[in-house]
Amino acid sequence: MKIDLSGKVALVTGASGELGRVITRTLADCGAAVAINYLNSEAKAAALLDEVTQKGARAVMVRANVTQADDVFAMQRQVAATLGDPDIIVNNAVIQYTWAHVLDQAVEDYEGQFRSCVLHNVLMAKAFVPAMIRKGWGRVIAINTECAMQNTPNQSAYVSGKRGMDGVLRVLAREIGEHQITVNQVAPGWMISDKYRGTPEERQPEYEKNVPLKRRGYDQDVANAVAFLASDLAAFITGAYIPVCGGNVMPAI
Repeated sequence: MKIDLSGKVALVTGASGELGRVITRTLADCGAAVAINYLNSEAKAAALLDEVTQKGARAVMVRANVTQADDVFAMQRQVAATLGDPDIIVNNAVIQYTWAHVLDQAVEDYEGQFRSCVLHNVLMAKAFVPAMIRKGWGRVIAINTECAMQNTPNQSAYVSGKRGMDGVLRVLAREIGEHQITVNQVAPGWMISDKYRGTPEERQPEYEKNVPLKRRGYDQDVANAVAFLASDLAAFITGAYIPVCGGNVMPAI
């Protein structure tokens, strides 16, 4: 059995980032044309564009701030004009900030997480789902986090944003399911990516001891879950929050 996304167009937000690069490569390797969204990391986006096109994928890079409506709708027009309307959107981008206790966390950080988690997903739906409805097929995939279930100290702004997007996406799954559009979330743990690979920080014993599989996962594990959800193999899965964290969190029934 093989994941075949030939003929599909995928857009990954934050595609130049740690997880975004691997998600984009994987979707391209499965045959999809890929739109590489970035905001500040133009050089990394250009390198990724060169990499996937060298392997034969159709691809385009597009700069957009996914928290701004004008940027998102401009991105929709650019991608539609170059690759065609996306069949698959992967909402991966998020604002980075310094974590602190609730009493010390800046109010602006909560606003930033709302914009990059909740509003990001709302704007992407408004811009890209109408074309999916016209086609009668689509995949909305968002990157959440195991932190949304952990609620540990210093995570409040991040968790508030991610739990907010969870609510939006579950409602969206019910609203657009009749059009054969699925809406799902992949929730990574503390994954090994280029930032950690081959460094002493690759091993995190204090974290790993609480993971049932007793190790950290890899960025590719997240990309594999995204590719599965993007494919027809997952045609009857929607509204799901799927942890990719070695069992570190386990949604209960």
